[in-house]
Amino acid sequence: MDPVQIVKVQKEDITALQLLSTQTFIETFASYNTEADMNAYLAKSFNLITLKEELDNSNAQFYFAVFDAAPIGYLKVNLGPAQSDIQDPNSLEIERIYVLKSYLGKKVGQVLYQKAFSIAKELQKKYIWLGVWEKNERALEFYKKNGFVAFDQHIFTLGTDVQTDILMKLEL
Repeated sequence: MDPVQIVKVQKEDITALQLLSTQTFIETFASYNTEADMNAYLAKSFNLITLKEELDNSNAQFYFAVFDAAPIGYLKVNLGPAQSDIQDPNSLEIERIYVLKSYLGKKVGQVLYQKAFSIAKELQKKYIWLGVWEKNERALEFYKKNGFVAFDQHIFTLGTDVQTDILMKLEL
């Protein structure tokens, strides 16, 4: 596979971001959740108004993984007040790394992770943290392989289903 390029998502990319966000979320979680819960979450989290607010937030950054001129995955990182739980100015949160199913196993997630790692190092953060659904074994293994360790958990509600996320941290 040719090299994947990482490009910052711009406001004019919002429709492509919405489509990729929706598709990758469905591919990752639809088989574990009800259609009603999935639809409720997608409507709440990936509508154009919500995505525009996230893109406009100076403490949040989105990046596409691009292959053959098409986005095949994306990364969202948060700083300070944009972080979902900790909001520590010494940390960077990886809120999302998603890759199209057809590109899993091709190191696209690793390239996106490396971008987050580079941002954290460049900004002289002390650690990176994230939340992973306890049943997402693929993601849990990916982050463990990259040196993350579990340190806590929090509740994540998908539609009406209350789920548990494992919070993981990597000291830099």
